[in-house]
Amino acid sequence: MPQLLPSVGRWSVLIAIAAVVAACSESSTTPARDLTPSVTHANQFPEFNGPSADAHILHTKQWFENNGNANGIANGNGNANGRGGGGGGTNNGISYHGGPVLLNATNVVAVYWGTGSAIYNGGPAPGTSGPGSSDGSLVGYFLSHLGGSDYFNINTTYTNGISAIQNVVNYTGYWAYNNAPPSTVSDAQMLAMLQVGFNGSNPPLAYDPNTLYIIMTPGKTNLGGGFGTQYCAYHTHGTVKINNVSKTVLYAAMPYTAAYPSACTGGSAPNGDVGADAEVNVLAHEIEETTTDEMGNAWFDTRGYENADKCAWNFGTTQGSGTSKWNITVGGTNFLVQQNWINANGGGCRQGLPLP
Repeated sequence: MPQLLPSVGRWSVLIAIAAVVAACSESSTTPARDLTPSVTHANQFPEFNGPSADAHILHTKQWFENNGNANGIANGNGNANGRGGGGGGTNNGISYHGGPVLLNATNVVAVYWGTGSAIYNGGPAPGTSGPGSSDGSLVGYFLSHLGGSDYFNINTTYTNGISAIQNVVNYTGYWAYNNAPPSTVSDAQMLAMLQVGFNGSNPPLAYDPNTLYIIMTPGKTNLGGGFGTQYCAYHTHGTVKINNVSKTVLYAAMPYTAAYPSACTGGSAPNGDVGADAEVNVLAHEIEETTTDEMGNAWFDTRGYENADKCAWNFGTTQGSGTSKWNITVGGTNFLVQQNWINANGGGCRQGLPLP
C-alpha cells in the first residue's frame, strides 16, 4: 500500500499562521528569483535556472545523485524517505514568500505538439481538440483523476498565507497541434505556438490565467535546449496577447521523458505504457510545483527547492518489482510517481495524505 502520513486532523488555521510567520522569518540569505542561468548558479540555486530566467527545472536523476541528498535520495536509488535539504522559515523545511498560488483549483490543458500519430497511446490525433474527458491516453487518465487523490491532497498543507490550497485538478481540455516542432524549441517558440492556439474567432485554446498549459512533444524534441542532459521538464510563465492585451500564461515544458530513460524515468511502466508511465511522474512534479509556486515567489526553501524538488526521484516504498513496480494509486490505477513534500509535522517526503 502507498505510504501515507497519518491523519493530521484540523490544522488549516495553524498552517496559515505558520505561513505568515515564515514570510517574516525567512533567512536573509534566501536567493533572489532573477539569477542569470550559469553552471555556477545551477549548482548553487538549481531550481531557479532554466532555459529562461523564470524557468524552474526538474534536474535529471544523475544531477541529484551527484549533488548530495538534498531531496532524500540515498545512493541514487530513489527509495529514501529523508528530509529534503535547504530548510526554510519554519520547522517544516519550506517557507512562504508571499507570492500567488493556485488556491481554489489547478486547471490543466494538454497541448500535444506533433504530426503523424498521437504522441501517447490512445491520445488525441494531431489536428484535434476537445475536453480532457475525451483524451483516451494514460496521460489523460492521470490528469483527469489527479484531483481529489490522496497524492494531490499533500498540496492542501500549503496556503496563500490565509487559506489552504484545495485538492482540485481540472483537466479542462486538450489541443493536438498538427505541426512539426523544431528539433530544439526555445521558450519564445513555445509561446508563439500557444499564441496560435489562442488566436482566431474559434480558437482551439481558451485563455485562462489560472490554467497550466502543458506542452508535450514526441521523441527527443528538445524543449528549452537542455532536455535529457540538464533537466527532464520545467514550469515557467510568459506573455501572450489576448484581444491585443498582454496576458501572463502559465506553461510547462514536458518533453517525451522515455527518450532518456536513465536520466528522466523511474525505470518502471506498471501499466505497460513506457512513454505515458514515465511522463506522469514528471507531470505530477510540475503540476504540484505550479500549484504552490506559480510565479516562483511563493513556496520554496532557502536553496530554492520547491515542494516537489525536495522529493525529486524519491519514490518511497514501492510495490511489485522490476518494470512493474508502483507506489501510488490514482483513480484506481497504479503509478510510479515521485513523492511530494508535506508542509506539516516537520515536513518530509510522502506518497499521500489521507482524505478527510
